[in-house]
Amino acid sequence: MRLDELLEELQARINAARGTRDRVHSLLEAVVSVGRELDLAQVLRRIVEAAAQLVDARYGALGVIGPDGRTLSQFLTTGLSEEEIARIGHLPAGHGLLGEIIHNPEPLRLTDLGTHEASYGFPPHHPPMRSFLGVPIRVRDEVFGNLYLTDKQGEQDFDAEDESVIATLSVAAGVAIDNARLYQNSQRQQRWLQASAEVTNHLLSGSPRLQVLELIARRAQEITEARLADVSVPVAGTDDLVVELAIGADESERRGLVIPVEGTLSGAAYKAGTPVTSAVLADDTQYHSGPRRFDGLGPAVAVPLGTGGEDARGVLLLARPVDGPLFTDEELDPLLAFAGQAALALELAERRHDAEQLTLLEDRDRIARDLHDLAIQRLFATGMTLQSAARLVEHKGAAERVERAVGDLDETIKIIRSTIFGLRTRDDEGTGPSLRAQVARAVGEAASALGYPPRLSMEGLLDTDVPEQVADHIMAALTEALSNAARHAHATRVEVSVQATTDEVVLTVADNGKGIPEGGRRSGLGNLAERAGAVGGTFDIEGAAGNGTRLVWRAPLDVAGKA
Repeated sequence: MRLDELLEELQARINAARGTRDRVHSLLEAVVSVGRELDLAQVLRRIVEAAAQLVDARYGALGVIGPDGRTLSQFLTTGLSEEEIARIGHLPAGHGLLGEIIHNPEPLRLTDLGTHEASYGFPPHHPPMRSFLGVPIRVRDEVFGNLYLTDKQGEQDFDAEDESVIATLSVAAGVAIDNARLYQNSQRQQRWLQASAEVTNHLLSGSPRLQVLELIARRAQEITEARLADVSVPVAGTDDLVVELAIGADESERRGLVIPVEGTLSGAAYKAGTPVTSAVLADDTQYHSGPRRFDGLGPAVAVPLGTGGEDARGVLLLARPVDGPLFTDEELDPLLAFAGQAALALELAERRHDAEQLTLLEDRDRIARDLHDLAIQRLFATGMTLQSAARLVEHKGAAERVERAVGDLDETIKIIRSTIFGLRTRDDEGTGPSLRAQVARAVGEAASALGYPPRLSMEGLLDTDVPEQVADHIMAALTEALSNAARHAHATRVEVSVQATTDEVVLTVADNGKGIPEGGRRSGLGNLAERAGAVGGTFDIEGAAGNGTRLVWRAPLDVAGKA
């Protein structure tokens, strides 16, 4: 009997040694498997799966500590199905028992996790869990995150050997995470350099401003793996920003939106002149002003294009999905440099526009001088000749036709003089821009919101015959009509016509969009009708749903007589 006992004890020790050997072998395989990957997301996934397998845990999780050092920015699980995760809802943020290891980064082993004083219990639809083992993961003396393991198979408790195995794995995991982050940073830096070179090439080649901005926003979105990218620019004379460029989710709905500076993420970055971040943009009560357009979005960052305040030329906004990682300092540094290139693109575009305007004004002066010195003088001389010849015409009908021709020449001279006046109009020295200049500018600015330039035609003595009061209403009506076309019409062509006759001025804005549906919102169109009525004019809407829209706004030139 004594011999049997000794043999049993020897067999038990052999089995224990074999079990220890197998566990060490499994641990080595796990270390090699974790260290083989260079993609950070794959490394984290391998770590949590290897940890659960090593200690026979039914459930495992890896929580990545966020920049604030108090909450979890990522939470990867194993053992739970996609359906179970969806039923549970929001993943843990690092409170309760999970936060205990964040605040006190030491291994924690429990027989029943529900008995711990920091335990909050489980949310609805969460599977029951009893035994618990938590171990921190350190990367270069900094706590990167924590491993959480629950429910050891066979209803056993985690023992000291399990804790030792996971602690050893956590050391190897820290090295693997560090290597993956270094590789990820080097790859990201290389992509930023390539993108910067691409942007520089477009800048030097004289590409259009909007094309360069789109390139910058698209590359920033790709490199940061953001779901959307918006470029907002200030609206002159207001405290608002307008989304000039939108890329990503529902981009057509966001383009052209006017957002306030106060109470928005983009506005905060615009005022501060520094990047501003949000952990969950869709639920961030600090930035809730303006149109709601961030449903389903999580971590976000807004970067100013310039130094902020009056010197800022706009804001670049990037947002990731709800389950995406937070934006880190390592990402913000190259993003700032990239945003500086966007500011340079805007400044170069302004300088190029100024140079083009100077050339245009010089050409206008030359054309106006030639019209005055050559065309008008010749027309006037022709009119004098016809008037003299009319006295010699004995046939009454022929004489009347000559007189009408003289009248047409006088009207032509008036039109040419109006054109000369418009060509020589300046927006300085206290004189406002002419109606022609205002219309041309409004139509040109609408191109950024529409995505293409509208067609424009102007006829008649707009700058001399249209009263200032009517001109103001025309500009307000034109701005409202173009804004409606950009936000609601989904058109591929917009045509604008402004025509002054002898007794009225007519503004027409037509598009080939989806039209105005029955029962659709018409508050903006009501404003146009009120403006027309205020000066004795009319406002008509033509077109049906799916067939485009044609807005016709009329006002008499003799406003005083109609009042």
